[in-house]
Amino acid sequence: MFSSRLTEKTRRDFLKLSAAGVFAPTLSGWLPVMAKAAAESGRKPVKSCIVLWMDGGASHKDTFDLKPDSKGAGEFKPIKTSAPSVEISEHLPKIAEIMKHGVIVRGMSTPEGAHARAKYNGHTGYREGQGGLVYPALGAIVSKELGAADGAMPNYVTIGGRSFGSGFLGPKHQPLLVTDPNRGVEDLKAAANGTQFDNRLGLLEKMEKAFQREYQADAIVDHKTTYERAVKLMQSKEAKAFDLAAEPASARAKYGTGRFADSVVMARRLVEVGVPFVEASLGGWDTHQDNFKRVKSLSEQIDPAIAALVSDLKDKGLLETTLVVWMGDFGRTPNINNRGANPGRDHYPRAWSLAMWGGGVKGGTVVGKTDKEGATVEERPTNAQDYLATVCELMAIDHTKKNETATARPITIVEKPKPFTSLIV
Repeated sequence: MFSSRLTEKTRRDFLKLSAAGVFAPTLSGWLPVMAKAAAESGRKPVKSCIVLWMDGGASHKDTFDLKPDSKGAGEFKPIKTSAPSVEISEHLPKIAEIMKHGVIVRGMSTPEGAHARAKYNGHTGYREGQGGLVYPALGAIVSKELGAADGAMPNYVTIGGRSFGSGFLGPKHQPLLVTDPNRGVEDLKAAANGTQFDNRLGLLEKMEKAFQREYQADAIVDHKTTYERAVKLMQSKEAKAFDLAAEPASARAKYGTGRFADSVVMARRLVEVGVPFVEASLGGWDTHQDNFKRVKSLSEQIDPAIAALVSDLKDKGLLETTLVVWMGDFGRTPNINNRGANPGRDHYPRAWSLAMWGGGVKGGTVVGKTDKEGATVEERPTNAQDYLATVCELMAIDHTKKNETATARPITIVEKPKPFTSLIV
């Protein structure tokens, strides 16, 4: 049920945290931090983040940074939005209506042009292999810094595809993976508080205690952490958030149809019950061929889903306390490759866009600017560290804090960033 990419976490570290009171039932992690942030800024504390990951890397010139007079402009036309002077693709008309609540970062410029390495950099702020460590993803950082240590619900959930895990932070901050939102979390109902289930759980605990006494294996602690989280979730009333059948049909219809729409509905439901970090992914953006047909189809999937998400969060009074991020691996080449009968765009990390809504951002604004071809960042270049540090600041997480690895090596949450604080209300 939980992602199996477990990393180093010693029993000694767990006992130290327990002795320090981190897992005390009266603490929920983010409460004192958020209270302080709210008092200082006058705005509501940002308690949750939803990342909508466009797997493969979306073309910035065909979504949020059109260049109609450029050489590689392509087929799409820009349209006006609810934010003055901000234009986006004609195939995102519903998103255009909610841009007054959002920010477009048009100056993204990152170092990795290969999918796996670019995703790692975008999720962690570090480059793969850097320092010989596996670094934690943003979701794991949020889990550690703001998550409820004693809560039944997971603090980090990924929907629709595997993401990056907790790295050296250990299994407690691993994401719960929901492969298919329509199926929810497998076997949740099987736990129903029954004698047979309790007996099996008791037997498992006895077996693992005996094994650990014999072998003193850290893997046993990892496994115990994982199944304890699973059992607590099974017995939780909040677990109903994973059941999309409980969502009214009329409410679901606004998000469109398909797995991504369902993933976004689930993400909203999870935020409503207090999950601090959710990632939902949509693949298919690696448009080396047939770019315009594919981007049009993908745009038709994200357009109603994102617009409905932002509108629902607004109506429920949750938009100010929930940050929504749209991004992917990188952008696509400003020129069309003309490869055969179905031209496309190739990988392009040098200049691309991401978008953010809610969560204390200054709506209706743009950060950064590319040149007339969409090929080079001319104003406010922004890397993965800058973006991650900005999210941390919005969520009142100290991105200069150092977390220790299992060998007591201090690692900064985000290394040498320049957060774009100008967009924070």
